[in-house]
Amino acid sequence: MNHLPRFCFALALLLAPLALRASQAAQPRQAQPPKPDRASAYYHAALGHLYAELAAQFGGRGEYLQKAIENYRLAVQHDPEASSLAEELAELYVQSGQLRSAVAEFEEAVRRNPDDINARRILGRLYTARIREGQSTRMNEEMIKAAVQQYEKVAEKAPRDKDTWLMLGRLYKLLQNSPASERAFKKALEIDENDEDALTGLAMVYSDLGDTASASQVLKRVAEKSPSLRTLLALASAYEQLRQFKEAAETYRKALELNPENLDLKRAYAQSLFAADEMEKARAAFEELLEAEPNDLLALLRLSQIHRQMQDFARAEDYAQRAARLDPANLEVQFNEVGLLEAQGKIREAIAKLKDMLASMERRPSSFSDRTNRVILLERLGMLYRMAEQTQDAVAAFREMAQVDPDSAPRAAAQIIDALRAAKDFAAADREAKAALQKFPQDRLVKSLAATVATDLGRFREAESMLRGMLDGKNDREVWISLAQVYEKQKNWAEMARALDKALELSSTAEEKEAVYFMRGAMFERQKKFDLAEAEFRKVLEINPKSASALNYLGYMLADRNVRLQEALELIQKAVALEPNNSAFLDSLGWVYYRLNRLEEAAEYLQKSLARGSRDPTVHDHMGDVYSSMGRLKEAVLHWEKSLEEWHANAPVEIDHDEIARIRKKLENAKMRLAKEGAARQND
Repeated sequence: MNHLPRFCFALALLLAPLALRASQAAQPRQAQPPKPDRASAYYHAALGHLYAELAAQFGGRGEYLQKAIENYRLAVQHDPEASSLAEELAELYVQSGQLRSAVAEFEEAVRRNPDDINARRILGRLYTARIREGQSTRMNEEMIKAAVQQYEKVAEKAPRDKDTWLMLGRLYKLLQNSPASERAFKKALEIDENDEDALTGLAMVYSDLGDTASASQVLKRVAEKSPSLRTLLALASAYEQLRQFKEAAETYRKALELNPENLDLKRAYAQSLFAADEMEKARAAFEELLEAEPNDLLALLRLSQIHRQMQDFARAEDYAQRAARLDPANLEVQFNEVGLLEAQGKIREAIAKLKDMLASMERRPSSFSDRTNRVILLERLGMLYRMAEQTQDAVAAFREMAQVDPDSAPRAAAQIIDALRAAKDFAAADREAKAALQKFPQDRLVKSLAATVATDLGRFREAESMLRGMLDGKNDREVWISLAQVYEKQKNWAEMARALDKALELSSTAEEKEAVYFMRGAMFERQKKFDLAEAEFRKVLEINPKSASALNYLGYMLADRNVRLQEALELIQKAVALEPNNSAFLDSLGWVYYRLNRLEEAAEYLQKSLARGSRDPTVHDHMGDVYSSMGRLKEAVLHWEKSLEEWHANAPVEIDHDEIARIRKKLENAKMRLAKEGAARQND
């Protein structure tokens, strides 16, 4: 598979843009330098240029290079202020292969006159030319430091020399001295705020420091000023690291305008569209790529995934098979097939496929990449087992995940805790949480899950104390959201509102705000403040019209109150279209059909919901209502009994005694009706 080259910081990129722009003569200064003789300088420079061209024309013949060097030396002597002459002289020394003798000459010049910054400039350039001398892969750190020493002296004497600061910025970066490199590039920008080399270098430093946001801001300035292919690719890469995929796609589009036939660019553009959830545009881009390169594996995989999301499973399968024929052993190809089975609700087949994939791999791989792949597959297998309500198998998969890669052990522990919670085995979840806290006392995910289990069991103070202890001024938003969930279980609405306000203050992206608005909507709905709840869910949908959770919650809220049923139906249908295998959404659709008295459709979707998760007491209650309305009382009784069983199996804080009483009354009435009907049949 071809991949687009990323934003690399190779030596060529660092040093190529700036050869040496020395601004003065090569020879030591006299006490009273003579006035420039520009006519003589021009004459010797012209001769030097002619000889340099002859040397290039005849394969670098030494006599021509030597004459070029001699004439440029004379030109520099006649006009020491002509920076371009010194630059060309330095480059000729590099080209001539006379590095060692040239270095010795200018080291002697600096020794005789330490204040000769021109000789220091040329010496620094000669040192940089020797950074890779005699070495194929490793840089000569001694030469880098020697060059830095010369340029630092030049910067002391000529602090307004932009080119010196640029070279220092690049050399410091090679030494991985990011703070010094940042200072040097900023010095260059003080002299010329729009210098492309300085801006690009500074962006590289920010990227090295992990400050991708600052890197992208700087690169954006460069791209707006001078949209070269190099700067556009760097900016697109920065956007990708920030997960700003729409901006990345737009930047790649601009890069394609500069190089429209580049397939790597087309691939990166299509991939960014895919990541940005611009599925129609991504589909068109990948189809265009596939026309140019029919065996492009990435295009085949992405087109399969796009059609899978569109629920066009026939075409998704076609692209998946084409990818499999191209590279049947490719893990990503096989993993895509698992996703396709899962999307069609074929969970057991997806599990079987994953098990086959794992069986073909080493159980204890030695390489990092193989360990990573096995961990990913085991985690997905555990999650599929959990969906199939095979809890012990899920736990076993997560435990093996920790054995394969001890670094993943905290995440595996969190998955085990969550799987046991989903199975309503809260005592086992509590034991696992306590054991995980002893093993990984500083892991934030483990702490958060342990607090959730404590909340399930009604230990609110313990949960709150654990979470508040995680507030550190760095990752507080997630902690406040977890605290809001604790307060929700307590029905402490005032504290929940305050926690959500704190989380909203710390939310910087639309996606983060969307999550807070959703939780606030649920909070108001729980308090039966339906107008306020709807306003919050509308905020979510303004940010993200494809928020399946908000569409479902809003639609269900309307259906449950038996109001605006047609609108409720449309909202829930959109949610199910986005997530067709979501058990909760299928239940909502069944419930709104029940409210519309479309009982056959209601039963169909409630059965689908139960097929994907049989432990929800509300779905069983709804199924009982539907069967009761259809006159199928025996089946209604079975589901109401199951609903009561699941209510009592819930976490203590989730048990709703009013709801239990309501279902029990329906169950008793149904049993009485069945008894009367049975007695009537006997009398007949």
